[in-house]
Amino acid sequence: MAVSHLTKSFAKQSPPALDDIDAAIPKGEIVGLAGPDGAGKTTLIRLIAGLLIPTAGTITVDGFDTIKDAAKIPYLIGYMPQKFGLYDDLTVRQNLNLYADLRGVIGSEREAVFKKLLNFTDLVPFTERLAGALSGGMKQKLGLACALIKKPTLLLLDEPSVGVDPISRRELWRMVHELLEEGITVLWSTAYLDEAERCDTVLLLNEGKLLYYGSPTELTKRVDGRVFRIEKISNNRRKVLVNALQQKNVIDGVVQGNDVRLVMRGKAPVDLTPLDAGPQAIAVSATPRFEDAFIDILGGGPGGISELAEITPRITTEDKTVIDVEGLTKRFGSFTAADDITLKIKAGEIFGLLGPNGAGKTTTFKMMCGLLKPTAGEAFINGVDLQKASSEARAHIGYMAQKFSLYRDLSVDQNLEFFSGIYGLYGKQKSDIINQMIKIFDLKNYLDESAELLPLGFKQRLALSCAVMHHPSVLFLDEPTSGVDPITRREFWNHMYGLVEKGVTVMVTTHFMDEAEYCDRIGLVYRSKLIKVGTPDALKEEAKTKENPHPTLEDAFINLIEEYDSHNQNAFFNHRGTEAQRRGKEE
Repeated sequence: MAVSHLTKSFAKQSPPALDDIDAAIPKGEIVGLAGPDGAGKTTLIRLIAGLLIPTAGTITVDGFDTIKDAAKIPYLIGYMPQKFGLYDDLTVRQNLNLYADLRGVIGSEREAVFKKLLNFTDLVPFTERLAGALSGGMKQKLGLACALIKKPTLLLLDEPSVGVDPISRRELWRMVHELLEEGITVLWSTAYLDEAERCDTVLLLNEGKLLYYGSPTELTKRVDGRVFRIEKISNNRRKVLVNALQQKNVIDGVVQGNDVRLVMRGKAPVDLTPLDAGPQAIAVSATPRFEDAFIDILGGGPGGISELAEITPRITTEDKTVIDVEGLTKRFGSFTAADDITLKIKAGEIFGLLGPNGAGKTTTFKMMCGLLKPTAGEAFINGVDLQKASSEARAHIGYMAQKFSLYRDLSVDQNLEFFSGIYGLYGKQKSDIINQMIKIFDLKNYLDESAELLPLGFKQRLALSCAVMHHPSVLFLDEPTSGVDPITRREFWNHMYGLVEKGVTVMVTTHFMDEAEYCDRIGLVYRSKLIKVGTPDALKEEAKTKENPHPTLEDAFINLIEEYDSHNQNAFFNHRGTEAQRRGKEE
């Protein structure tokens, strides 16, 4: 596939969505398409698929022009869109039948293709299940199967792993690598830069321009000798990060378990003096990652100061339990979605709730913040029972849902007005906080825009602003950064760090393992049970082996699940069956 001088403009007054892009995608490779939110990734994929017409330039697939030979392009391309492009009220088989009809796959060929794809995606036991009742990972597998009904020359995957747990992500990668053996070329758009790092070639877009085209390894070399890890920190590691990000020679930094990882502007050693990391702290060289180079080529991260935290009143941070959960259980008929969950979370703590798709963590999460009534057990927020005094308890809570939870048909301004009223804000107090949210989250240019039409990063900003405008003491965040780029993710976590320093308690679910490293403690939910609680570093320590002496948190996640399965071989469902059934019940 070749792209030559490709430009796409949607309005004369606005900068082009894509600006003079030149690239050639090698046959039989996985090519990663990376870039911040709004960089032009989806626009490029839609142009290649023939769903949009270029303003200038050309695209050819297997020698055929997407405009001059438009009738031939659908037979060369498989396309899996960013949003689940299937029909929730049709079964797995009915969705496959629909796509087979559209692609002209009939008779014995159809049955042979179905058999191959269902085995390939492990969906054989679920052919009669409604697509809407599948877990996130299984939906993505079905979407991939439908894109492969007719074997394509080029497979376009637009962020296929958003909202998918690490186990399902690995399965998707396994399946895609098998496709390469059949000579299929894959263009994989992603917000996860560890995925981009696995690709053969990477296209890096920003504001419609091509910043880099080549091997991810070559790009990573630009930060060789400039990445360090601050170890043996005895003081508050989040404050160490904030202090570091205020230094001119630091362009990026993240919390990594008990340590802080920094990317420097040059190769000069890290000056620990202004970081207040404690007398034993040391800076050691760290292996560069593709994400480090990504942030570097974009000019650095967003810094470490949170304006949101600056306007948030300080909460008394006594050493007390703020979230107290005892024996929470949820049954749907004879099916148990969450089983005897017990947790205590202290003031000013960031607690991460992890688990595979369909494991029961969203059910647990909803019970903990009062959105779902438990079958058994109790949940207390600041000592207030969520069931007996729900209004009083919820006044302490800010909630940001897994799926965009605001009113899509209302404008940004209307959503801010509505939620401020819901939280009992009136008069000058209401107008002041709305103006503060607009300024802090840079929403001024979008006030009259429908929430549905916002770029993903701004949707998340709006959702967060509506969750915190009443200054809650507890924040529940259900996959708050799913699908957003690393710059937006860092901006989001800067706010979380600042709020926690003011005494706010944060509970978060995430599938992004690097993000889970930012938490003080992690709880792993699997097969409806809370099977493990510990710090990120403690969980990684348990996963160490001779073969893998430096495991990632993703390695630890998968290791704990495999270990649990090995001790529970007689469990009533295998993982895949449990995943599908639970997701169906939760929906």
